[in-house]
Amino acid sequence: MPRACRLEETKRISRVIEIVQMIAVSPGRYLRRDLAEHFEISERMIQKDLDIIRHGLKFELTHAPAGYIFERVPRLPALHFTLSEALSLLLAVQAAWQVPGIGSFELAASIARLKALFPPEFIPLLNKVTGQPLVSARGEHRQQMLSLLNHALAQRCKVRIAYETRSRGGEVSERIINPYHIKLHVRSWHVIAYCQNRESVRTFKIDRIRQASLLGDRYTIPNDFNLKDYLGDTWGIMSGDGQAPVDVVLLFEPEAGHWVIEEHWHVSQSSEELPDGSVLFRVKLVPTPEFTNWLLYYGSRVKVMEPAFLREQVAEEHLRAARGKGDFAELEKSTSAGLFPFEN
Repeated sequence: MPRACRLEETKRISRVIEIVQMIAVSPGRYLRRDLAEHFEISERMIQKDLDIIRHGLKFELTHAPAGYIFERVPRLPALHFTLSEALSLLLAVQAAWQVPGIGSFELAASIARLKALFPPEFIPLLNKVTGQPLVSARGEHRQQMLSLLNHALAQRCKVRIAYETRSRGGEVSERIINPYHIKLHVRSWHVIAYCQNRESVRTFKIDRIRQASLLGDRYTIPNDFNLKDYLGDTWGIMSGDGQAPVDVVLLFEPEAGHWVIEEHWHVSQSSEELPDGSVLFRVKLVPTPEFTNWLLYYGSRVKVMEPAFLREQVAEEHLRAARGKGDFAELEKSTSAGLFPFEN
């Protein structure tokens, strides 16, 4: 199958799955024209998707006056896996336990079902590699926020949130946001959303959302919004907010260098191992505070060769740490001034 055809087929499958989710979550809310408007395609294309749901997936889809409903909530059909496929899925689900916010009950049920696919002789071995989920008050709160925000994103509903801003002494402010994207970064979840208060797209850490509620108002994601463009040439989750990327050259000591080149950090990265075993690491990006913190982690095992301003900044941070005088004023100033649109 040509690549373009595969791409279109992938888009259709994703759209069909989302349509099933939308109707299952909000029965009687969507007509064909609503779905066409939501996905920005013709009603004729939506009808083909509905035919797939009815006749291909054999879901009992009914057309009510107010919108489509399922006679019964669809369940995924039974799947068959090879032992290696089942083990890969089991380990992937187990890894999800390390990121609080994904429902521990649902994960436990998934793991139990996956274990049931294996012969009884495998169970003692599987029990050794699977543990217990991390359950905490914070994890449960994160799960609730993720569920609400995913629902808002799927339904394009605005959300009122009470958000704690660390850079302003933990001040809690009320915002109305339009979620654009939910992203996992390191071990934290973030929602990238248009903030009506700031009249701009911002990044909110979900753990700092103290309360949230869905509003009746709807929104649309602008056609010109692109996640890659928003994040830009940055490191991690902080946006460079239009700043120009610079060429960064780092020299790592041998051991640290090999740790670094084993991972994919940035789309522009390249590396070169020198005769003495040290590693020259190059990347082109906007050096946000997040990137500076990454450099500080490696301490004396990395030298900033270029640019000079970044080398001086890292040296100053090390000097402040050595003196025991942490100074966060500049970071707070840059954040509150909007240089990095992350609601810190």
